[in-house]
Amino acid sequence: MNTRLSFPRGLRVRLVAAFLLAAAFGALLTAGLTFQQARSAILERTQDSAVADLRTQLDSLAPDLTMPPSNNDLRDLTLQLDRAGGARAWRSSASYQGGDPVPASPDAPPVPRGLRETVRDTGEAAYERTERDGRPWLSVGMPVAYTHDPTRPTSAGKLSGLTVYASFPLDDDQADIAALVTAARTGAIPSLVLAVIPALFAARSVLRPVRRLRSGAERVAAGRFDTRLDAEGHDELADLTRSFNTMAATLQKDDAELRRMEAGARRFAADVAHELRTPLAAMVAVTEVLDEDAASGALPADTADAVRLISEETRKIARMVEDLMEVSRFDAKAAALDAEDLDLRAIVSKTLRLRGWADDERVRTDLPTPVPVHADPRRVDVVLANLIGNALRHGSPPVTVSARVEYGKAVVTVTDQGPGIPGDVLPHVFERFYKADAARTRSEGSGLGLAIAQENVLLHGGTLTAGNTSGRGAVFILTLPLAASPQEQR
Repeated sequence: MNTRLSFPRGLRVRLVAAFLLAAAFGALLTAGLTFQQARSAILERTQDSAVADLRTQLDSLAPDLTMPPSNNDLRDLTLQLDRAGGARAWRSSASYQGGDPVPASPDAPPVPRGLRETVRDTGEAAYERTERDGRPWLSVGMPVAYTHDPTRPTSAGKLSGLTVYASFPLDDDQADIAALVTAARTGAIPSLVLAVIPALFAARSVLRPVRRLRSGAERVAAGRFDTRLDAEGHDELADLTRSFNTMAATLQKDDAELRRMEAGARRFAADVAHELRTPLAAMVAVTEVLDEDAASGALPADTADAVRLISEETRKIARMVEDLMEVSRFDAKAAALDAEDLDLRAIVSKTLRLRGWADDERVRTDLPTPVPVHADPRRVDVVLANLIGNALRHGSPPVTVSARVEYGKAVVTVTDQGPGIPGDVLPHVFERFYKADAARTRSEGSGLGLAIAQENVLLHGGTLTAGNTSGRGAVFILTLPLAASPQEQR
């Protein structure tokens, strides 16, 4: 089983982490610089003190040394220096004219070669820190000059060739430095812990306007274009908030303009349909008379064909005008619902009979049990006629109409055996005047049939969906509320 660690990735966590990292870096940098300065001060103080002490002892003991000194003289000198070292407990050695250093005791540490070369080359006191047996040591080398001697007045201040070395452990200084490290670590950890509090406050102050922006964006996405946010301060987030308000104002203006244009277009279509309805009714009546003459053979053949063409086009225009009038009633919320309790199977049978599909082998029904509904039969008939007619025109027979009761609703399905509805067309099948094939400049219907069917279903409180079957063909599913049972009516 694969297990993956997940880490919080929210903006709050990242802000707090960044603040803590900055605080940790600052604390470590400050502690490091302080430690370095304190360490250097401690070691320089020890070195200066050791050089001063050694010089004091040599000023007291060197004048009594016989020149040139023998090894025994050098050993006596270093013995006296070790005794005078006191608490510093240094181990000294001495050499003359670059010879090997003569220690006071065999356990004296060796003099570093680098220190001997530095003293020899510079002719001045020098020191070097080394490590021995895991302990830090300081070695000091100091050349000795002649003091004023009446017997040798010209040699005063000149180097005598005698060099004295002293080495001692830096245990006390090491303890002081370790105490500094402990103090820095002890102070840094509480600082980091305390830094969490201002980090949380800083993250909260940054995230507050971000949360307001997110909430505002959600309200705008829901269509509330009058949303405005308070822009506090003069930072980048305040500028972003002002930009958001400008965007919302622009969207509100554009939305109002689109609504005004849409309302104008609907009013124009409704007015045109209303104005065309009366003359079209007269034209339809006249064409019906002409159709009868054409059918009776009273008209020449060419004239009869022209009359039939005009009659057919007039009826199409009349149907489109009626559909536009119906849509305008839905838009104006003026569509009335004359609902009653009846068996849905009766509506289906009546629709098939009125359209001549009752005995049509292309249409099959599956109506096994009564389906009581509370619906407007005229509007349900419009819906069924549209769905069955579309299935016959655009699908392939047989078209199956079934009705049943499922999950407390009346369900009608209309299924055909055609190629089905393309996936990119499905989301738009109920849109007004939508054409699946853009190359088709003129459709057989008004382009409003499915839109009117859906409006009729919504008026009942039902649903109408379109899809494809698992095998072949399209399927439309209509749901309507059931009629109340006698017990419910009481």
